[in-house]
Amino acid sequence: MKLLSRRPKTPPLRAEMDGAGFRSDELKLPVLARRASFTFLLILALAGCKTIEAPYTTSVSAISGVYHYVKSGETLWSISKLYDINIKSILNANNIHDTTYITRGQKLLIPGASIRPERQKIFSYSDSFVWPLRGAVISHFGSKMDRTRNKGIDIKASEGSSVKASKAGKVVFCDEWLKGFGKTVILDHGDNSQTVYAYNSMILVKPGDLVEQNSVIAKVGRGGRAKEPSLHFEIRRDGEPQNPFYYLSN
Repeated sequence: MKLLSRRPKTPPLRAEMDGAGFRSDELKLPVLARRASFTFLLILALAGCKTIEAPYTTSVSAISGVYHYVKSGETLWSISKLYDINIKSILNANNIHDTTYITRGQKLLIPGASIRPERQKIFSYSDSFVWPLRGAVISHFGSKMDRTRNKGIDIKASEGSSVKASKAGKVVFCDEWLKGFGKTVILDHGDNSQTVYAYNSMILVKPGDLVEQNSVIAKVGRGGRAKEPSLHFEIRRDGEPQNPFYYLSN
């Protein structure tokens, strides 16, 4: 008599909700994909250069697209806007984990992109953000080992150094009552973007002032959480903090 082995049935994957949310071991793949996609939403931004030279098409490891050579004044955001490509896709395709190393002449693969000549000359330097001052970045954007999160960057500078407007805009806040920020200036740029300048020793503008790009608006100090003379700088879009290195050219 021949015995027949019976394979145990594998229970189908289910997606259930409990008090804490979805159970990770029972999620269907489409659900996981939808949830993960929220972390890759592209936020439109302004930045760029006067002229973009046409790159050439290529294919690398089954990833089709075009190569783009970074030019002076370009940023990750200006490049992503040029090709209408999600900036996260560009970072992943080029295995970039530290945006501080985007440099002039660097070759970037733009996955799934095609050349769009009608968009090659739409950018100007007046649309871009510039560094509010030059100095070593001593604290980068994002989560830290102590579970805190920097919503901008901290730039080391000599006390009393000039802090300049990163982009033309209107002063919508200047005071020192924000906890941990010290004397702070906030500019609104009229395109759903704002910039924040904190830790200052002196504020040189008042609410309602219209300032040009590179106008001196404050002086570097060590207010708020600052442990040494530095500037805390943020770029926000629709109120959400952005990584300034996506907007600032090296």
